Amino acid sequence: MIKESDLQAEQASQRDVVPAGDYYMQVLKAGQTLRILDLEGNQAADTLFYSSADPSERYSAIDTIREQGNVYLTAGTKLLSNQGSEMLTITADTCGRHDTLGGACATESNTVRYSLDKKCMHACRDSWMLAVAENDRYGLSKRDITHNINFFMNVPITAAGGLTFEDGISGAGKYVEMRAEMDVIVLMSNCPQLNNPCNGYNPTPVEMLIWDAA
Repeated sequence: MIKESDLQAEQASQRDVVPAGDYYMQVLKAGQTLRILDLEGNQAADTLFYSSADPSERYSAIDTIREQGNVYLTAGTKLLSNQGSEMLTITADTCGRHDTLGGACATESNTVRYSLDKKCMHACRDSWMLAVAENDRYGLSKRDITHNINFFMNVPITAAGGLTFEDGISGAGKYVEMRAEMDVIVLMSNCPQLNNPCNGYNPTPVEMLIWDAA
């Protein structure tokens, strides 16, 4: 569902541009709103959420899909934790839908999907591993890397129940916005993938904007 935001970028309390292949890791306080802005279009932002009070509580694709009865996320979706708690609510979305099933690229999946010579190409899992290693104050480790949301990514489900990676449906200036319902750790990898069309074979920056609670 397409829904524009009432928030103005110049009133954001924080703005960070994340280059393609880099990560973003920060605590979003309850009541704050986060916007992920696709600056040039057709980019994928692979994102994980954790409770900052107890990181063992984290975003659950299974609970979120079950409760909303839809495999895609958009305005109005409540992102649930593995304990059934509301973590965030998507309050605005100009893209229309976001993937919950495709997972994140890794050196292993690059090898299986594409070829052996792709194994050493940078991947989202590498970015997450670097993030947790460089930010040990959050108390996360390799074992905490779980199923993610692929914001802006287009992964249709086939009639046979399979998944395909297709050209993105986002465009320059499109965004998704969400309000934190609890204090959450946001861990985002701005996908460097060059082997499938999720980034139009040309990874580009995204911008992260935060507004304080009204």
